[in-house]
Amino acid sequence: MKPTVHDIASRAGVSLATVDRVLNRRPGVSARTREKVDQAVSELGFVRDVAAANLAKGRVYPLTFIIPSNDNSFMRGLRLALEEASARAGVERISIRLVDVPAFDAAALAAALRQAAMEEPAGIAFVAVDAPEVAAAAAEISESGIPLVTLVSDLSGAERDHYAGIDNTAAGRTAASLLGRFAGGRSGTVAVLAGSMLVRDHRERCDAFAAVMAADFPTLALQPVLEGRDDPDVVEQLVADLFASRSDIVALYSLGAGNRGLVRALDRLSPERRPVVIAHELTETTRGALQAGLIDAVLNQDAGHEVRSAIRVLKAKADGLPVVAAQERIRIDIFLKDNLP
Repeated sequence: MKPTVHDIASRAGVSLATVDRVLNRRPGVSARTREKVDQAVSELGFVRDVAAANLAKGRVYPLTFIIPSNDNSFMRGLRLALEEASARAGVERISIRLVDVPAFDAAALAAALRQAAMEEPAGIAFVAVDAPEVAAAAAEISESGIPLVTLVSDLSGAERDHYAGIDNTAAGRTAASLLGRFAGGRSGTVAVLAGSMLVRDHRERCDAFAAVMAADFPTLALQPVLEGRDDPDVVEQLVADLFASRSDIVALYSLGAGNRGLVRALDRLSPERRPVVIAHELTETTRGALQAGLIDAVLNQDAGHEVRSAIRVLKAKADGLPVVAAQERIRIDIFLKDNLP
């Protein structure tokens, strides 16, 4: 005879309501109690087709996405991907709540995470700021049993269930290899433009880029990182000031967003002063800059794929189902003016 939820409750010494909360990965159960129920499930060999049960009940998964409110093309693309996902909500049996937070504001993000958790959604996805207060909030949410996915930028440690984004170390290494080859053996200085070193994806790209440049292209010296906060106006001023104060810049790596400002500044330079430029994210702005010769290559991540991946993972985690790692891998695309889609 197949074991039942009554058998689990008896073996674990808990109520049927507690078993139901653990099986459905809902909050409000202590870690110790959750362990007891999980152990009973394992010992009894209990198997439940959670997905089928939820489908039969017509379950809807309320999901919360927390993203920064800064004005750049990539974040607008991420919002568009979320709008497209919301348009499919009926088919996917989800509801999406979008929460805006100030860019790179760890305290505001931690507060938004805790507020979102109080509403007990089926899962939370957020663009991480890698700071202690955010890690603490994430740990609390994970402890409560709410599935948690970092989106685009990851969080150090294990305070989340999944990361939906590219391998940023590989992206930084790739950018260095491209930039060094495009520079063609020249000597000079390389500018590095980040959004903020508070976010892990920017740090990882920067560190990997610097390592490859030092090892493979020693004639190119790196300038200290400029932080443009992914704000086009701030980026434009930083780049303009850089080229006004230095004449030895031969290449530039823009590893964050705010590329509208970068392109405006580059367009004002005389052709003989324009550097080799590697940037991230294929947007209307970077596409035009590739075609105009202002940018040499763009590394791109598919915001739509990342949003769809986060949704799949949150639903799977809410149901206690495994995640198919190969399906959730976010690839890095490299675009030149010759292979634009």
